[in-house]
Formats: sequence, structure tokens, C-alpha cells
Amino acid sequence: MPAPLSPQTIATVKATVPALETHGLAITRRMYERLFENVEIRDLFNQSHHGETGSQPKALALAVLAYARNIDNLGVLTSAVERIAQKHVALNILPEHYPHVADALLAAIRDVLGEAATPEIITAWGEAYWFLAELLIGREATIYRDQATKTGGWNGWRDFVVESVTPESETIRSFVLVPADGGPVLRHEPGQYLGFLVDLPGRGVMKRNYSISCAPNDRAYRITVKREAATAHPAGLVSNWLHAEAKAGTVLKVAAPAGDFFLDRESAEPVVLVSGGVGLTPMVSMLESIAAETPERSAWFVHGALNGRVHAMREHVRGLVANQASLSAHIVYAEPEPQDRPGEDFDREGLITAEWLVANTPSERATYYLCGPKPFLAALANGLARAGVPAERVRFEFFGPADELLDEAPRQAA
Repeated sequence: MPAPLSPQTIATVKATVPALETHGLAITRRMYERLFENVEIRDLFNQSHHGETGSQPKALALAVLAYARNIDNLGVLTSAVERIAQKHVALNILPEHYPHVADALLAAIRDVLGEAATPEIITAWGEAYWFLAELLIGREATIYRDQATKTGGWNGWRDFVVESVTPESETIRSFVLVPADGGPVLRHEPGQYLGFLVDLPGRGVMKRNYSISCAPNDRAYRITVKREAATAHPAGLVSNWLHAEAKAGTVLKVAAPAGDFFLDRESAEPVVLVSGGVGLTPMVSMLESIAAETPERSAWFVHGALNGRVHAMREHVRGLVANQASLSAHIVYAEPEPQDRPGEDFDREGLITAEWLVANTPSERATYYLCGPKPFLAALANGLARAGVPAERVRFEFFGPADELLDEAPRQAA
């Protein structure tokens, strides 16, 4: 643990909250501008979260504001810090990268606030940054050590070969990956993701995280990827490349499994796996694990898709729950098409709601695992909370910047 922050530093940082509420986004945008002047540092980041429509500068602004507001009560940020550490490990962020961020952040505060950024404020924010950085560096070192020492584990980027490609819907494909070195793989926790480094011709280095969509095993991973709309923006570049170019034999650079959203396999209590769109990927990993390891454990797989054309892994999920008394699947289509057969292809038209979940699953005991678009998550998480489901039994994953969670944490604790 780093040395505690001084009362003066805490008071000074809290006093900057009004300035951060007004200028936080300008500060983080300027910080990234400075940071990305260094190409090596720029390539550490997932660029799909940056640019004109990127969410990372806003996410970091919210995170900095949440940190300032809670700097005297950091316990409410514990889970958010863990999730950021996991994201950093998937990107292979190392201790030597942190000084670059410190320099860019403090310079951005000076650039945006001008004379209001007094030496006292800069000093206090420097101390506050390094306090948080040391927490993250310490936690990340432990994760790296665990990854390297377990059977099949590794640090850094390991070459994997695409063994097979399976179309799952009009927009989603699964890729089975095996190590190029012929060794075993680290058994992931069901729900975790892999980090990928892809050097795209003419575009440079891109980093992405994709959830593992199979149960833990020693031989291979499967990822299931939606092809995003073709666009010049980085958000769709890697998924389009994978769909167009990744074939059996393609080599990909992969970081070890990471992430703090995963199935609690120690518990025997019921689980409800709720997903929207491609958010089903970690849920299929969880469902496969339950079917293989504890099929007597009650589990509901509840999935929402637009229609049958984009609904992925339908037959696979059906096979997992077939003839299993404790496992069930419920499929909801928002806009079914004429060829989509009620009672066969899907169970209900509309949207998944918290009210339906509470009425049809054991809300007094079950843990709810949620994954999907942010509006989907917000509606369900808030709805379950209003229905009296405790926060510790509602767990969620979304595909976006981890820093957004520093803003979510104090809200969840409130």
C-alpha cells in the first residue's frame, strides 16, 4: 500500500471538484493529445475508445471527478480500481508507462486551467495521481505473476493460430484459437476476456479485448465477434478485419485472460445469465461451464436479439440446456421477422425487462449476470435494484473503457 495522502492534499484535491465539473473533459482531451504525441504510448491504448466519437476522454473525465469526490473515502472505488487493473493487464500496461500519463495529466491541467492551476494544486494532483498509480501497479504486478505461474500461463503477447472459423449469424463469427507453440492454455474464469494486438496494414497497431465464449479448458479459446458497421473510425476496423481476413492458419497476438466479471463457481445458488446482442459471449462461457461442471445448479439463460438473422449461437445454447432439468433458455426478439417462428426460434417479442426477470426467476436468491449495451445494462441494473435485489447479486460487464466504472462505483454505493 502506498503512504496515505496528507490531509492538505486531500483538501486541495476536493477543492478542485467544481473546476473538474466544468473543465474535466477539456483536461482529459488535452491529456490524450499530449500523451499520443508519443507513438509508442499511443499504441498501448485501444483506439476504438478515442477520436471524434470515442468514449475514453469522457470516461476518464468522469473517473478523475469520481476520484476527487471520493479521495477521502476510496473504499467505494475498490471494485472499479480492480476492473481498471484487469483492463491494464489485457493491454500489457507496465510500471514504466505511468510517468508518461502523470506528465500529460499535470500538463493538461496547467494548459486548461491556466493561472488557476496553482503550484499547490499541481503538487496535490501529482501526489494523488501517484497514490492511485501505485495501487494499480501493485495489483497489476500480482495479476501478471498469477498469469505467468499457472499452468499454460504467460505474460505479454503470445502467438495463437486460428484453428477454425464458424459463422454464428449474419454479423457474428466464432474463432477457435490454439497456441502456436503447441503448449496448453491458461484456464480462464468463465466470463473473462482476452487482449489482442493486431497490426493492420496502413492503420498501424490496434488493441482490442474480446470475451472468451467457451468453457475453461487446457487446449483452446473461442472468441465470438460481431462485425461492426464498416467505418473509418477505429471502432469497426479490427472486427471487420477479423471477419474478412482471419482464416484457419492466421496468427494473432494474444494476452492472457483477464477481467473481474466471471461466474462464481464456488456457490451453488441459482444464476440468471442475461445478455443483449453480442453480450451473450461471456454468458455462453458461463453456461457451458455450468452444463459441464454443475448441471444440477439452477441457471436461466435469458437473451435478447433484434431478430433471428442476427441471433448468434441459438442451436448451441439449445443443445446445452436440452434434457437438463435445472437449465433453461428464454429468447426475446425486439423486432421478429416473418420467418422467425414464435415458440421455436424465440419465446417472446419485445425487450427483456427487470419486471419479467423478477417474475420469472428466483430473485430472492439468484445472482444476475448482465452483459450488453449500456442502455440495456442501465435499465436492468436499476430495475433489479428497485425490485429489491441487492447490489452484490447484480454483476455486469460492458464493452467500453474501464475508467467509466470509477464514475459508476460511487453511484452503486450510494
